[in-house]
Amino acid sequence: MKKIIIPFIIAFFLLPFLQAQNVKLAVGMKAPDWVFTDADRKEFTMESWAGKVIQVNYVDPDESELNEPFNEAVNKAVDVDKRIDRDSFKGFGIVDCKSTWKPNALIRTIAGKKAKKFNTTILFDYDAKLQNLWGLPRDNYSVVILDKNRICRAIYKGKIPPSENEKMIQLIIALTRE
Repeated sequence: MKKIIIPFIIAFFLLPFLQAQNVKLAVGMKAPDWVFTDADRKEFTMESWAGKVIQVNYVDPDESELNEPFNEAVNKAVDVDKRIDRDSFKGFGIVDCKSTWKPNALIRTIAGKKAKKFNTTILFDYDAKLQNLWGLPRDNYSVVILDKNRICRAIYKGKIPPSENEKMIQLIIALTRE
């Protein structure tokens, strides 16, 4: 009887802790923090951009072009139209290296080109930590918008329809003014 009860007791106390480690991020929730490095092995967290609205692009390298039109629209709103204040906003990518067959050296090369094109930071998640921490899908391209307090305000898993681009840009503009 003890052999049956002990695993249940352990599971009762351990299960809530394990579930808390892998919470599926949802709109309205505070996003759990993380630590990732860039190509130069410099560490970044969400607090690296304290006080800014952030757009996290969590990308399987095999899907890297999926939301290119959205990112180009955001880039235009920041650099050309000046509708999004660069001092209040940071968009960046985190590469989901575990979701691809591509070698890390090739991923770094591709990411370097994207970083230059969008004048941004690209970080590397070699073990799918963010995928597990935030409950993001594997083999996909997710875009997460967080306000200045790191509350999730929008999540898109997969391709953002072109009809949503302006809506998302307006959300970012509104959040930068809060």
